[in-house]
Amino acid sequence: MATQTLTPPPLQGPTAKEKKYDRQLRLWAASGQEALEQAHVLLLNSGPGVVGVEVLKNLILPGIGNFTIVDEENVTEKDLGINFFLTDDSLGKSRASETCKYLTELNPDVNGHPVQSSLDNFLQNSEVLNRYSLVLFITPSNPNLNLSLVSRFCNKNTIPLFLIRSVGFFSKFSVQLPDDFPIVDTHPDPASTIDLRLLQPWPELHEFMKSKTKDLDTLSDHDHGHLPYLMLLLRFLDDWKQSHDGNPPGDYSEKKQFKTLIESKARTNNPEGGEENFDEAAASVLKSLNKPSLPSGLRTIFAELDNKQLDRDSSNFWLIAKAIQQFHSDHDSLPLPGALPDMKAQSKDYIQLQNIYKAKARQDAEAVTSHVRAMEEAQKRESAIDPKEIEAFCKGAAFVKLIKGQPLVTEVDIPRLKPIYRDLKEEDSPLPIYIAFLAYDAMVAKVADKPSEADSEQEPLENLKNHTKDIIEKLAAAANDNDEQLQSDIIARIEPILEELVRADGAELHNISALTGGMVAQEAIKVLTKQYIPIDNICVFDGIASKSAVFRV
Repeated sequence: MATQTLTPPPLQGPTAKEKKYDRQLRLWAASGQEALEQAHVLLLNSGPGVVGVEVLKNLILPGIGNFTIVDEENVTEKDLGINFFLTDDSLGKSRASETCKYLTELNPDVNGHPVQSSLDNFLQNSEVLNRYSLVLFITPSNPNLNLSLVSRFCNKNTIPLFLIRSVGFFSKFSVQLPDDFPIVDTHPDPASTIDLRLLQPWPELHEFMKSKTKDLDTLSDHDHGHLPYLMLLLRFLDDWKQSHDGNPPGDYSEKKQFKTLIESKARTNNPEGGEENFDEAAASVLKSLNKPSLPSGLRTIFAELDNKQLDRDSSNFWLIAKAIQQFHSDHDSLPLPGALPDMKAQSKDYIQLQNIYKAKARQDAEAVTSHVRAMEEAQKRESAIDPKEIEAFCKGAAFVKLIKGQPLVTEVDIPRLKPIYRDLKEEDSPLPIYIAFLAYDAMVAKVADKPSEADSEQEPLENLKNHTKDIIEKLAAAANDNDEQLQSDIIARIEPILEELVRADGAELHNISALTGGMVAQEAIKVLTKQYIPIDNICVFDGIASKSAVFRV
């Protein structure tokens, strides 16, 4: 009877979406892509409006779900010279509709919604902002109270807000995040995430070490040279403790002695003249034999938890963080991530070691999950937190980041600006760009809101210099600095920026706005996916010197 041959099922290749977004999926994975596709970004556009469109371009290409453009202007000849998403046929038509039409051609999976309306009309009911995941506010040529209204509403309703300004060769953008903006998946350097727990080995790990090293001196050269370096460290730690009252190497001097001990145990009478696994063990002594400490990010979060009353409406983040805090209190350590570095070892030994670490990581995650479930039951929450979310938190607990958002500086706020005054004294400080934009917006706002008070006979540059001088004098007074020469030097460093802002007269340069749009989109993706760490909270760009800088105000 003929033997029946079974044909294996065909391998399923990547989907069309996975092929399309392959490179970015390597950056933020399927969870990040899903967050983008569920997002709806609002652009409140004004002025030349180029930088806002460039931001959207860089969000549409990776696949945000929806975007809305609010813009009251019709397309003019000036627009055609700086906006690549308009054509000659767009003249006289709604700028929102035309840019929306050409932007959606970049990615048919994205839905665009144009709204031709003034910001005043659109924001008559501020609740309209509730449907959006993120708001992009392009600072208008004639600032008014809209920005303050949008800022207050977004802050109250935990909607991230970006304030963007591009004039001539300079640009800046500010990020307003919710009061508590936690990021679990911060994507730290993989090398920094390795947690081997060699000073706190659990029974399974210790038993595996004993089984592999019990006949260490009589092992063949091949087996001796392929012992995982973790096993060597644990074995020699046991030897060290026997002669040091049960204590591991403590200070730098003792660790050097321990390193020398390991190096002395390596076999050198072989063709290689040494053993790579012993070299790995010696090299890892200083970084692997440290008592675990609570990272600063988690200390901040735990301190917040001590003053926070959790209830059924609390976010998943705070509930899991509370469970992690309980785990740390019980075990004096964080949940084990479970990852192992590469090392010289036989495949079967490495795989077995991997399984021991993964099993311990699962065990720790289950302990945290039990704390979460107990709190969910006590609070009578309607739905349980996804175990995958808890597991992800456990793996990245040491690198979780909590950003404390604060409202935008929408005007010259001396108390908020006072801490940065001393940085203005530095020759290479980027702050003059920020101060120049504050002065520029203050001047334009005064002209727009109270034309009768504006000095029509004064040149714009002199007017702007006076606004700048006023800001610097107030900052110096708040900082109790009476050095008039220093104040003059600071103003002198700001003057070239003021001259460029006046020369540009509110106009945008496409290359500067395109680059700024790319930077803003990058930060917006971090915020929408809640991955990586976004800037906190201001970025300025100098297109003349090709330099950017980030600082917090």
